[in-house]
Amino acid sequence: MVASEKRVALVTGAARGIGKGIALRLAADGLDVAVNDIEANGDQLKGVADEIAAMGRRSAAVVADVAEPDAVQAMVQQTVGELGSLDVMVANAGIAAVKPLLEVTPEEFDHLMSINLRGVYLCYTAAARQMIAQGSGGKIIGAASIVAYRPFPLLGHYSASKWAVRGLTQAAAMEWAQHGITVNAYCPGIVGTAMWDHIDEKLADHEGLRKGAAIAKYSELIHLGRVSVPEDVAGFVSYLASPDSDYMTGQSVMIDGGIQFS
Repeated sequence: MVASEKRVALVTGAARGIGKGIALRLAADGLDVAVNDIEANGDQLKGVADEIAAMGRRSAAVVADVAEPDAVQAMVQQTVGELGSLDVMVANAGIAAVKPLLEVTPEEFDHLMSINLRGVYLCYTAAARQMIAQGSGGKIIGAASIVAYRPFPLLGHYSASKWAVRGLTQAAAMEWAQHGITVNAYCPGIVGTAMWDHIDEKLADHEGLRKGAAIAKYSELIHLGRVSVPEDVAGFVSYLASPDSDYMTGQSVMIDGGIQFS
């Protein structure tokens, strides 16, 4: 990627963790990058935007809840208004919930789905409309997970949301190929982020283990021998956002160090 291409990316859930890693990598690749998160993470979000600006790229910090249609549309409009276009959408925002299925309430189920699935759907479609209007194609990239292929215990409704992202990604890829838009997803494994700290804490509590023991237990499944870092995932998203992946669409690829094989 070179700066003269003036491509613009929007990364949701970018105040920390994988989203931040993706935003910084795309900026390093030469893209201008708008970053999004919820209002509670506004200070961290501004910090990421400042880091991007310090790299010599343009950025915009856009506070929005991806579960709300009007907010997502406004987020896309703000990105285009401040940075000029939308060429890469990374629908990264998501939450985790660790709980036995028999204890998950309908309200908890709906809340998780509103972000992990509805949010991805809203980001995909808002980005596609903008890219179609621009007439120059684009890259749409979503956050799935290794549990989109095989669930982990106590992550049932989270797993269901990520399986649904796989299906949505395939359907979108079919419908939008005619517009020169590719749609793919990335499937992280065990990543050293705040989300996995939360998962570890809840799994450890349920299994009667000390904090840190659950993630250590599941990390034994990683054939490459280490827990992932956000940069591992960001490197693959860099590929999906680049012209190198122009002939790839409808795929959900695991970046997990060799836990799952499909």
